[in-house]
Amino acid sequence: MDLLKKYNSVRKYTESICKPLLIEDYVVQPVVDVSPPKWHIGHVTWFFETFVLKPFMKNYVEFNPQYNYVFNSYYETVGARVIRTDRGNLSRPAVEDIYKFRKYVDDAMNQFLQTELSKEVEEIVIIGLNHEQQHQELLMTDIKYILGNNPLFPPYKTGHKDLMENKVLHQSDEFIKINKGVYEVGFEGEGFCFDNELKRHSVYLEDFSISKNLVMNKEYLGFINAGGYKNFNYWHADGWEWVRVNQVQSPLYWHFIDNQWHHYTLRGLQLLGLNEPVCHISFYEAAAFAAWKEMRLPTEFEWEIAAPKFDWGKRWEWTDSAYLPYPGFSKAPGAIGEYNGKFMVNQMVLRGASEVTPPGHSRISYRNFFQPNLRWQYTGIRLAK
Repeated sequence: MDLLKKYNSVRKYTESICKPLLIEDYVVQPVVDVSPPKWHIGHVTWFFETFVLKPFMKNYVEFNPQYNYVFNSYYETVGARVIRTDRGNLSRPAVEDIYKFRKYVDDAMNQFLQTELSKEVEEIVIIGLNHEQQHQELLMTDIKYILGNNPLFPPYKTGHKDLMENKVLHQSDEFIKINKGVYEVGFEGEGFCFDNELKRHSVYLEDFSISKNLVMNKEYLGFINAGGYKNFNYWHADGWEWVRVNQVQSPLYWHFIDNQWHHYTLRGLQLLGLNEPVCHISFYEAAAFAAWKEMRLPTEFEWEIAAPKFDWGKRWEWTDSAYLPYPGFSKAPGAIGEYNGKFMVNQMVLRGASEVTPPGHSRISYRNFFQPNLRWQYTGIRLAK
């Protein structure tokens, strides 16, 4: 891998995501789970300064010592940080200052990556690039949430299309049968993986079938029209409480206007595309829909074994598996060890990728994870039985 070329490619991709934004868009934080775009571009820059340049580049001078407090996300090892809910209150540093910070670090990294690097440093740089790619996807989802909760429903970019919008997919009721047996799961081979994809190990699966296709909007509309959000029998207890407290009646970004369903897209408010995969739903909704269909969600291991037999990557797909460590999992020492391990509680696993996952950042063993109520990501449903 040409690390210097890869570094610059990834960094430029982040900036291309932000290019359509107005300055005002950079600073908004509507809810705790959505970070302002300017925080994202500062945080991923802080990662390279903190974990690569400061410890390994001789005579490197920190851009601004206060930025460690501003752009640290959750690394207890690195020190104090701004409370997550307060990221939207940071009028300073200005967007202009953060881009100066970004250029300063990029200039230093371009010098550093042309020197001889140890294997340890190369691995940290590669983690940093994959970390930035994760934030590229979060940037897209956060930008959509920021604009999608603006009462004017402004488009992200004039003429822009969500990759799946208005695209009629081939549909069938076909299910793929997988025979019971012992299977190997987890990452293997060359290349990068996160520590939560290790260690590869054996699992036993009973006979099961999994849908070849994702659930479409028109199918989910059937659940709504059948009173799915009003019948507690389909819901987990926590899910039913979430529906009642939040008065949830449809997926995120759906709006019933003039007797027609619309949804907010990156092009603005559009008529709901019935033949598109349902999107922006919580685990609670996915599980309730599956119960209404008298089926279930696949486990993450069922999904991984079956994935080579179907087309995936259009939506992050909820599984019925809690996010837990694999046998033999061990956290790396120091701050890097905080990356995944400490989140292995109260979260559900998603598999696959989505239309806003950056190129080259998906694989069958990839384990995404979120709390069951969250739905601002490009999440969808694949049924199993």
